[in-house]
This record gives sequence, structure tokens and C-alpha cells, in this order.
Amino acid sequence: MKTLPIAAAFGLFGAIAVTVSFSQQWPTWVMFIAWVSFYIFGKKWHSSLWAFLQIILGMGMAVLIQLTAGFLGQFIGAFGFPVSVFFYIGSLAYFAGTQKLNNIPAWFLGLIILFGVHPPLEPLPILKLLIPIIAGFFFAWLNNKVVETIHEKQVSESSTQ
Repeated sequence: MKTLPIAAAFGLFGAIAVTVSFSQQWPTWVMFIAWVSFYIFGKKWHSSLWAFLQIILGMGMAVLIQLTAGFLGQFIGAFGFPVSVFFYIGSLAYFAGTQKLNNIPAWFLGLIILFGVHPPLEPLPILKLLIPIIAGFFFAWLNNKVVETIHEKQVSESSTQ
């Protein structure tokens, strides 16, 4: 019986998140990548903000990859894209050595989001992707708060028995 309230919370927040995402015509999978990121990268606002920043930086890297590939493509044709990917993905080895920007999976999630949605390389379509990302982190945070509250209540009830 202890699992039922937690399952209900997960189901409720998932259903609300999907309903909001569909009604706003967001790419739902982008919101869920952010949701999962909250849980994977620490479940705290501080760690989530750093993960969020690196997801955004990964999206920026995806834009740079595409722009650089287009430029290089003028000189080396179809090899422009792999050379661009080699250069930028290779640079992640240097970020891995830093204290704050070393979350390589978060960088790749940003790459996945931008390459997956493949928006026009214009500021507004790219910035609009921030909305489902922020919503994903927010829904995960809310869900986590409710689940923590349920756990605390269950622990206090079992200790009084």
C-alpha cells in the first residue's frame, strides 16, 4: 500500500505534463529529457541549474557544429560535417577537466535535443526549446517534492505505530 500514493503522484504529474506539452505543441520528449535530467543529475536546484546550463551549451554546440559544417562544406564538401563534429565533440575533453562544466552527458543531451528537433538555425525557434526544457525540470521538481512529502508522512506514521 505504501507504493500506491507514490505511483499516483508519478502518474498524475506525468499526465499533467503530457497534457500541457500536447496543448502547447511542445516536443514532449524534450520535456521528458529535462525531467530525467533532474533525477540523473542530483535532484537539487543547484545541480539542476548546472545540468540545465550544460544542456543549453550542448544545444549551442549543435548550432556551432551546423554553422561550421556549412562553412567547411564550401571547401571540403561532405566532409565538412564530420570535421566539424570532430572538432567540437573533441573539445568536450577539455570541458571534462573543469569543475563546473564537466557534465558530458548533459552536453550530449543538448546536442540530442537540437539535432532531434532540428529547428531552423534562427534564435526564436531555438529559444522556444527552452520552454519544454524548463517545464521538464519544473515538473520533475514538483513530482519529487510530492514524493518526498509522501515518504516523510509514511515514515512518521510507521514510527508512531
